[in-house]
Amino acid sequence: MASSSKFWTVFSLGSALTAAAVARKTLTTSWRAATGKNPPENPADPDVDIWEAVAWAAVSGIAMQVARMLATRKAANYYAKSTGHLPPDLQKDDQRADATG
Repeated sequence: MASSSKFWTVFSLGSALTAAAVARKTLTTSWRAATGKNPPENPADPDVDIWEAVAWAAVSGIAMQVARMLATRKAANYYAKSTGHLPPDLQKDDQRADATG
């Protein structure tokens, strides 16, 4: 079980990092196409327009988290098909409204 846990940790980290890199590249390219300029290097910089900083923070934050979530789900599905069980730190999420807990 310990080696399975270590494998999952490395596997999920790798998939999340890859997804983040792809999402960042896609976001940067999309931002340039939409605005005609590069995204803000540091949205906290007072020289960056506040609305540009807010837009970049919101869009990039959402996109990164969605990419990470999708990559982790895909990795978990692959892991479960390969091993016959979910990764050690994932369990079925009980979303029923009447669940106690």
